Amino acid sequence: MLPDLNSIALFVKAAELQSLTRAADASDMGLAAASRRISLLEHRLKCTLFDRSHKGVALTAAGVTLLHHAKQLLIQLNQMQADLDEHSSGRRSALRVQANTSAMAQYLPADLARFNASHPDVNLTIKERWSSQIVEALLLGEADVGIINPGGPLEGLECRPYRSDHLCAVLPCGHPLTGHDELWFEQVLDYPLVGLEHGASLMDLLATQAGLTEKPLKLHVQMQGFEAVCRMIEARMGLGVLPKHAAQAYLPGLNLAIRPLKDKWAHREMLICTARGREKSEPLATLVAALSQAARRDAETA
Repeated sequence: MLPDLNSIALFVKAAELQSLTRAADASDMGLAAASRRISLLEHRLKCTLFDRSHKGVALTAAGVTLLHHAKQLLIQLNQMQADLDEHSSGRRSALRVQANTSAMAQYLPADLARFNASHPDVNLTIKERWSSQIVEALLLGEADVGIINPGGPLEGLECRPYRSDHLCAVLPCGHPLTGHDELWFEQVLDYPLVGLEHGASLMDLLATQAGLTEKPLKLHVQMQGFEAVCRMIEARMGLGVLPKHAAQAYLPGLNLAIRPLKDKWAHREMLICTARGREKSEPLATLVAALSQAARRDAETA
């Protein structure tokens, strides 16, 4: 049987005050009742939590371990209650947003900031993940909305257009390929590459296209994010292929050049995805509409 929360809270107070008597007073509880609660807690956990003396109480090794977990538990419970209080009063809704690296590095932060400014009562939890992971999270109910570059099956999802990006070669300044205004991916494959980790939709795309050209994808280094990729390219560890707008953000601080890829597949569409068949809450429908509207507005002004 798990210990009750009141006993956990009493234990934390006694540990912090180094006195069971003062902890009992702070909890509006008699000393005998407090002492019995701690004894029952020790019995359930099958370990001694305090060394007792006339000076007060001191934590045992087991008590130190429990104190760490107990504090985290109480913090999470308080946050849970605060969030539920917001829901019960109608002041807050929670939405889980997952987006791939391309969207996070280019468009999504500004779009979500605008949504948050006009809907401050909606609490957004945002995660950056690979597109394939986002699809799985949506189908399992672990995310409410996802932004992906499609590269696999989308059964079970409702999808609508978001933005588009165009892939470019990222080169260290002075590289022989900087003499071209545009490049074919086949030209880039003649050199070692710096890429993202396996699982990224971009890397799956590049591996597929390399196979079609019958040239090897010579991945020299693999990194977790766009900035890390760019820094490795600047260090002349290889060339890279990244979305144009994302790569442009790093040009001012790094000694790099970018050249658009001429391949048709280098133009990629992003999608806003939700799980098909699940009822959409009003906040979720509002967020999806806001993201779609932002995409249309950009397309009209482009």
